[in-house]
Amino acid sequence: MEDLHPSVIIGVLALAAMYMGALHISGRKVTRLQAASFAAALIVILLALCGPIDELEDDGLFTAHMAQHLMLCLLMPPLLLLGLTDWMLRPLLLNRAVRTPARVLCNPLVAFLVYNGMLVVVHSPGLYDLICRNEAVHIAIHLVMMMTGVMLWWPLLSPVPELPRMNYPAQMLYLFLLLIPMAGVAAPISFATSVIYPWYLEGPHPFGIAPLADQMTGGLLMWVGAGFYIICVATLIFYQWAQRDDCDDPTLRPTLELRHSR
Repeated sequence: MEDLHPSVIIGVLALAAMYMGALHISGRKVTRLQAASFAAALIVILLALCGPIDELEDDGLFTAHMAQHLMLCLLMPPLLLLGLTDWMLRPLLLNRAVRTPARVLCNPLVAFLVYNGMLVVVHSPGLYDLICRNEAVHIAIHLVMMMTGVMLWWPLLSPVPELPRMNYPAQMLYLFLLLIPMAGVAAPISFATSVIYPWYLEGPHPFGIAPLADQMTGGLLMWVGAGFYIICVATLIFYQWAQRDDCDDPTLRPTLELRHSR
């Protein structure tokens, strides 16, 4: 099948092998939730890049392309981080060549700026049109999206205290600020009076949808759909904060739980 890209299958299998290898070498176990989260992250990658969504994107459906990118940036990374443990990553952080750049890249301000810079650049007409026409560039952009997506979510879901999570109020502010650049990219796409990306004007359009209507739908998916998702995540964080009124710092939870158990 054309939509089963070998590079994606190999990448997913490599991630699964590394995860299983870490479990085997350490002799330790993960919780069912962690295992399910990691498996879900891999499934999201496969659904985004090796299925009907990818096929519709190849056929010229902008909304499918937008859904694909949102899955890689906003859905896969949090699932991946929830599936990882501190003891899996700590050996890497013992190496200064890894630890030093990791501290920079996982800094909330750096992660926020890098991710949103990627969002703006990728949706510029020139680069986006190149992505649609050049498979090698398309693959590279998908990798960049996943990496910057992990950076974006790290301050919220970091598995290691060496690269800590932000406290709850900062997490909520971080997410609400994320809505601003996302709207700044999505609004011009949604309200454009002509098709921004020429590639979508070529050939028949899936389901007979007009390219301009498809463009508006894709823009609204990023603006309203992804915005609603971000607000839901912020609501969950607020709920966690409210349940832990003795501490607003997620990195201190294990210590507090140990104290309460004594």
